[in-house]
Amino acid sequence: MLAISIGGTMPLVMERSQIPTRWAGEADCQLICCAEEAHRLPNCVNIALVNNMPDAALEDTEAQFLGLLRDSGRGLAVYVKLFSLPNICRGERAQRHLDSFYSDINSLLLSKFDGMIMTGTEPRQPNLREEPYWASLAEVLDWAEENTTSTILSCLAAHAGVLHSDGISRRPVGNKQSGMFEYRHASKHFLTADIDNPVCFPHSRWNEVPEADLTACGYQVLTHSSNAGVDLFVKEKKQSMVVHCQGHPEYGSHTLMKEYRRDVRRYLRKERETYPTAPHGYFDANSMDLLAGFRELAVNDRREELMALFPEEEISASLKNTWRKSATSLYANWLQYMASRKAQRETNRTFARTAWA
Repeated sequence: MLAISIGGTMPLVMERSQIPTRWAGEADCQLICCAEEAHRLPNCVNIALVNNMPDAALEDTEAQFLGLLRDSGRGLAVYVKLFSLPNICRGERAQRHLDSFYSDINSLLLSKFDGMIMTGTEPRQPNLREEPYWASLAEVLDWAEENTTSTILSCLAAHAGVLHSDGISRRPVGNKQSGMFEYRHASKHFLTADIDNPVCFPHSRWNEVPEADLTACGYQVLTHSSNAGVDLFVKEKKQSMVVHCQGHPEYGSHTLMKEYRRDVRRYLRKERETYPTAPHGYFDANSMDLLAGFRELAVNDRREELMALFPEEEISASLKNTWRKSATSLYANWLQYMASRKAQRETNRTFARTAWA
């Protein structure tokens, strides 16, 4: 096994064969233990990352979550194993990446983890139950309820989770809800301790789940906005505390820009009819002026070649990850919860063995 240790943080532990080339190249990697010693690491939390993002975002998402888990350890060693659902349409490069660094989903279903993080993917069907990967997704959700201490469902995975377990359907929000939105704490919970109030996390979605439907089914809403709906909400499901996140705390400073640029390109290719709206509260005034000028050019001369003039370089320097502190606090609280539960189980087992000795 390898452990990735950066800036004095506790190691992010991964199997040697599962450290993606891009991540290993960006990180300071050190060999700290052999495979048989890994499970004996003190204060170690085991996480399954089920990354279902589309090809264009697959490796970025992987790096974002690995970096966030590394930065949120705070005295814990975090072991991460990578998985992805089958039956998601993949190109040759993405499939090769999955074959090289990800484990088969069936091996997940035969294991136990302290925690699981599952991402969504770009939906193809109006009804999520008609997606070709739905059966596998539902199987993993059922597995997580029985075999994890806690699970985080991100964006579309959160919508799938409430649909599968409680029959709550998502609803369209009209124009894409993309950008930085201000969310206030709706109830007190250890997960939101040390998180800004209000907190601004990036969002990028076409749909939402209504707060009234969630509370009617026993979900506890942790953060919500008067004009952007619910962000974080939780519910105990069998053995697992399931955390649902409609936003993206894991995003990097440039992620929303990349998504916006992708949507502009789709407009120029005539893959969408309307020009995309710039992410809310994300770009500064100078960047908005530059983007408005490009939009005028694009609307009057609609062809993909114009992307060469997209002002990416000019606006990149102004983009800052203002939500990172809150994101690491959220994930640190989540990791500490699982570590605490794990330690308590070990104490109980020790006590039981002593009592019967």
